[in-house]
Amino acid sequence: MLVLLVEDDLDLSALVAEYLEDESIECDLAYNGVMGLELIKTNQYDVIIMDVMMPRMDGLTLCSKIRELGVSTPCLMLTARDTLEDKLSGFDKGADDYMVKPFDLPELVARLRVLARRSSNSSGLLQVCDLTLNTTTRQAQRNGRPLTLSPIEWKLLERLMRESPKVVSRGQLESFVWPNDSPSKDALKTQIYRLRQLLEGPGEKPLIHTIRGAGICLRVEDENA
Repeated sequence: MLVLLVEDDLDLSALVAEYLEDESIECDLAYNGVMGLELIKTNQYDVIIMDVMMPRMDGLTLCSKIRELGVSTPCLMLTARDTLEDKLSGFDKGADDYMVKPFDLPELVARLRVLARRSSNSSGLLQVCDLTLNTTTRQAQRNGRPLTLSPIEWKLLERLMRESPKVVSRGQLESFVWPNDSPSKDALKTQIYRLRQLLEGPGEKPLIHTIRGAGICLRVEDENA
């Protein structure tokens, strides 16, 4: 298991990381929300642990941002405050679990394993109309027709399917696909065009739609609307 710990308390970070390693759990460290966000964009974690109160970017903002990017990795919040309002705020931002400081390290490990197991037990199957995407086997099909996707096409399609039928802004898609680069002006437009060509075979309904002034969505449009 690989986890990310985002915590500005250096002593606590070192203590937790050492204990996790003794439990055969690899642990990357980030000391503020901005650093954590960059690691999340470039690495695949089984669970993310984050403190609520941090400099530069707090845990609630970090959790909200990674959910906006389409990252579904389970998040466990750490906080010194134990009010119902604080917990509800964390869950509203996308947190999956909550622990109050000070906490017992064996309990932390138990919660991490439950979150990782719950995530890995999900089917990994996304479906919109006759389009299916299996994130576990990395296979995609439209009406039983296999689709061969490039890594960028896969990322775009997965994000749009996870958000379907909602509209995703161009900025969100660009940040998700090119987290560390500044894409050219037409890069996203070109990738969306290629994805449309792959998805729309003869006689098949369009699934990807451009909503002027809003962004891109993947859904079946009602022809009678």
